[in-house]
Amino acid sequence: MAADADRRWLTLALGLIGVFMAGEVVVGLLARSLALLSDAAHMLTDAGAIVLALVAMRLAARPPKGGYTFGLKRAEILSAQANGLTMIILGGWLGFEAIRRLMHPPEVAGGLVLVTALAGIVVNLAAAWAMSRANRSSLNVEGAFQHILNDLFAFIATAAAGLVMVLTGFTRADPIATLVVVVLMFKAGIGLIRASGRIFLEAAPTGIDPPALGARLATVDGVVEVHDLHVWEITSGEPALSAHVLVTAGRDCHAVRAAIETMLRREYRITHSTLQVDHAGSGPTVFTGREASLDGPHCEDSHGVSYRSPATS
Repeated sequence: MAADADRRWLTLALGLIGVFMAGEVVVGLLARSLALLSDAAHMLTDAGAIVLALVAMRLAARPPKGGYTFGLKRAEILSAQANGLTMIILGGWLGFEAIRRLMHPPEVAGGLVLVTALAGIVVNLAAAWAMSRANRSSLNVEGAFQHILNDLFAFIATAAAGLVMVLTGFTRADPIATLVVVVLMFKAGIGLIRASGRIFLEAAPTGIDPPALGARLATVDGVVEVHDLHVWEITSGEPALSAHVLVTAGRDCHAVRAAIETMLRREYRITHSTLQVDHAGSGPTVFTGREASLDGPHCEDSHGVSYRSPATS
């Protein structure tokens, strides 16, 4: 994709949402509909999520500088976490208000709710389509997309509530629709916080099992042992790996390292790896950087599991 492709699609979605949100607030106040006002509030978080995404994109695109050796790539993860938190906070307030209205339901203009919700479905379909054209492998863009998608579901629930009110006069359908929206907001918000939290805590990328990866590295021809294995994500979609690798004495360390990097790229799509490759020897060689003993600690601050080659186990 072009470097500015995400920005174009996100800006289009932002324009659609901003214009419709302003009209929905007016109609929601006239109709006295909490469902419409909750949809409008959710659209406000949609707009905020997209603005955050756009700002984070610009920050993440800056080259590494000064103390930020990876640049500001994780700015987009901060944006995704902020999106998740706002969805949960807003959902809590809307849930409280919906329960209050279930106990004391006000009069609601069902016709206005139905028409506005149907229009909202069309607008959100268009916005969701625009967002789906952006690069959703980015957790930042995925967070903004989840806002839009949840708003689409919310409008469907609101339209159903409006239809019920028009046909039966059952005004409690309005807060019931709001509670449906709240459940969806909590689900999406918790998912975003969990995914962004894994990156901040430098957990292994989803789909990569570190023990299985370590065992696989140990099977590379010439490898005797792998330890101090770390695999994490710099930002969404950018996995990184570091490890200390011991190779058979007399083998070409550079050739073994190249074989490991090729395997990582082909099998795990890991293109950013930092490998300390030493020969396995008999002496204590923690400081030489050329040989390392299999009988004692290899690093001053070693941690994690050691993976031995099947041939030496």
